[in-house]
Amino acid sequence: RDVQPQKIIIAALYQREVREAIAPLQKEFTRIEWVGVWGDVFVRADFAHTQRAALLQSAAQRADLYQDLFQDVDAAFARSRLAQLILEHKPNVIVDTINTATAISYQDMYSATIVAQQQLNALWARIDALKESTTMPRAQVAATASVEMNAAIAREQSEHVIEETHRAVSELAKLSRNAKRAFDALVLSQSIPQLIRHVILILRAMEQVGTRLYLKIGTTGTGGMGLNIPYTHGEDKPSSKLMSKTAVAFAHTGLMFLMARTPGAPIVKEIKPAAMIGYADITLRSITERGAPVLVYESKIESLADALTLADDATQYKKLGKLKVAVVDTGENGMFTKGEFETITAIQQMEFITPEEIASKVVLEIKGSNTGADVIAAIDGAVLDPTYRAGFLRRAALEEIERLETETGVPSIALGQLGPPELSKLLFEAYLLKERYHTLDTVMKQKPKKIADALYRYLKTHDELRRTIISIGLPILAPDGAHIWRGPFIRIPERADTNRVPLTLADVDKFAQHGWVDLRRTHRANAPRATTNSRTRQRGDFYRGVSLGRNSHRRCGRVDFE
Repeated sequence: RDVQPQKIIIAALYQREVREAIAPLQKEFTRIEWVGVWGDVFVRADFAHTQRAALLQSAAQRADLYQDLFQDVDAAFARSRLAQLILEHKPNVIVDTINTATAISYQDMYSATIVAQQQLNALWARIDALKESTTMPRAQVAATASVEMNAAIAREQSEHVIEETHRAVSELAKLSRNAKRAFDALVLSQSIPQLIRHVILILRAMEQVGTRLYLKIGTTGTGGMGLNIPYTHGEDKPSSKLMSKTAVAFAHTGLMFLMARTPGAPIVKEIKPAAMIGYADITLRSITERGAPVLVYESKIESLADALTLADDATQYKKLGKLKVAVVDTGENGMFTKGEFETITAIQQMEFITPEEIASKVVLEIKGSNTGADVIAAIDGAVLDPTYRAGFLRRAALEEIERLETETGVPSIALGQLGPPELSKLLFEAYLLKERYHTLDTVMKQKPKKIADALYRYLKTHDELRRTIISIGLPILAPDGAHIWRGPFIRIPERADTNRVPLTLADVDKFAQHGWVDLRRTHRANAPRATTNSRTRQRGDFYRGVSLGRNSHRRCGRVDFE
């Protein structure tokens, strides 16, 4: 009613949840177009309706998950279910109420670590046992036995060895598959890579469609309680998974703080309830756990011995039907009985806040009001920004380093230790243009081929500069595009898996753009397209001019090379 949207898209994990949410809203707000979408938004579109446990059982699908998480971000963006939804519907405002911290942290890296260690230990133990068996002395054949007897014994031993080898290979293959599955699950359960990839994908999608506002309903992970929280999602306390949830929640806040300082990004806000959110409904209902109904069984007496079976054969117990209890439905936090609800909402425990109170602040923030509940704004107001005094000292530092350059004759340009190699490449290219032509106006009057040849000749005659460039890992691409000056190592491309990479003309273009000093006449020394409003970055085109700026709302004039 307050913001009067024309269209609202509601997304949830399950179709049932979406339909239950939309049905009453369509009756009450008939002028709004309601659209429902469902599925897992943290995976590629092809996997959106597949349970994660099922994905982890398939080696091919685990490889796909790994690819989406750790490899080419452009390809992952094209496949992402979340990115596709944003690109399709082009929302002006996104209110993200998904508990991202729970979705990521409760993949449980701790349990995955234990399972992976067990499976790998089993594999190595079997390999060690095979090593020992192959070094054992073979039975000596009796010297006095007949030739036929010795041949028979040899055949028997050979058949036994072949049989044992086949058995060992089969066992090793099984252990290897189990170990690989466990290791893959461990790698894919890491929280921080998932969170970073999620933020990168959603930001890129919002930038492309021009989303105005991204408002996240976050979490403290503990309902506002401390490290001594006695409540978990079923695991024992202190819960490592619950602490991981808090860590991810506040890591997410930090990434959103950076997102808010990114030019081209939407306005970013986060409202972080520090209490249990409740409640949605009070009803008598059948209880479910992990999507399956909880059944009532007849009990049986068992004598305690030296071991205890945790998950017994359910078929040995008489089923008495589904478990039905009067509960308070608190949504993401689960179903609570009267006793549990009384406990968790008591004074000095979690207590609780209503969804309506949160929604009221969300609406006000969407309208542009300052509710005082925006965590991102609070952090932005609390951090220490650059000071005038430091800016004054900057000039003094630059004058001192310029004096040393003049006295020593050694230019201070770049070492490759600030940011990506692209920055060093651009600084060296700009320095070459300045040394050869002095002003941008002069550069603009030259033909590209003349510039390329002049800079190449300049580097031929300035050995120290050329050696400095290649010694910090930046190759120098000659004007013909077929030769480079290089040192013992090259920073771009960055490959941890191999020391030798294939090279095509397209690769040369890509590598030259990101970290090679490019002297080709076709090269236009474009500065990085992405900028940040939190620290100074170069932007623009070195042939047209360079503009410098700290914040997107602060404009600096164009500067010359002089």
